[in-house]
Amino acid sequence: MPEGDTVWQAARRLHDALAGTVLTRSDLRVPRFATADLTGRAVLDVTPRGKHLLTRVEGGLTLHSHLRMDGSWRVYAHGQRWSGGPAHQIRAILGNTGRTAVGYRLPVLELLRTTDEDRVVGHLGPDLLGPDWDTALALANLLRDPARPLGEALLDQRNLAGIGNVYKSELCFLLGVTPWLPVGDLSAERAAKLLESARKLLGHNRDRPVRSTTGRRGQYLFVYGRADRPCLRCRTPVRRADQGDGSRERPTYWCPACQPGPVPTAAFTTSRIPRPDGGAAMPW
Repeated sequence: MPEGDTVWQAARRLHDALAGTVLTRSDLRVPRFATADLTGRAVLDVTPRGKHLLTRVEGGLTLHSHLRMDGSWRVYAHGQRWSGGPAHQIRAILGNTGRTAVGYRLPVLELLRTTDEDRVVGHLGPDLLGPDWDTALALANLLRDPARPLGEALLDQRNLAGIGNVYKSELCFLLGVTPWLPVGDLSAERAAKLLESARKLLGHNRDRPVRSTTGRRGQYLFVYGRADRPCLRCRTPVRRADQGDGSRERPTYWCPACQPGPVPTAAFTTSRIPRPDGGAAMPW
């Protein structure tokens, strides 16, 4: 699931493959920009901004992309077989003489003037992995609406940029509160501690092939994706419920023993039944 650390890694791969070289191939497979041709232009840099990717090219142009839930950029050497999905899922191809970057299932892809980047990323709060990080501003943004559930406030990229559903659940666990706790119930000191943990975790994971919030080998996440399985700290079964404004509800995980606080009345756990082959139980 793409979050700030995943997008940072994608930007680094794209930058290493394309920056400082002239594009010999350009194919944007979205109707609005299908006729745009970037060949002959040098790639200047690829910069992450929260969950957004900004690929800047000569001539004052920026290719803006967003991975959302399942988008990805893959980089291939010349002659290497592409393996990111079927051809109909490809939305962008950028190549030079040695590397080709292929964007699969990109829900957002647009070409704009570099001077207009603020139009697509100007609404974002301080970036946890960016040079614009400002703890005081992020803290003020987070606490601006005291009645808002903490999980929703963390996911709001206008407050701070880079946290997704995985980190939302894990950070609430580490703080010892449920994601439905009103942010106003947190002291400024605890909220600042939460932001410090968020920046530390994303910074730690931006260079790792497998995301981990636990520091334990083979046990990478405390609660996310672990519905009905024992909490790694207290062995109480982890619970799962959807959280959001109705239109964009996200699965949320928490330990009812380690994380006191409000929970939704419709909270539920997934049912797990044995696999037919006798393997580990699977959620259905």
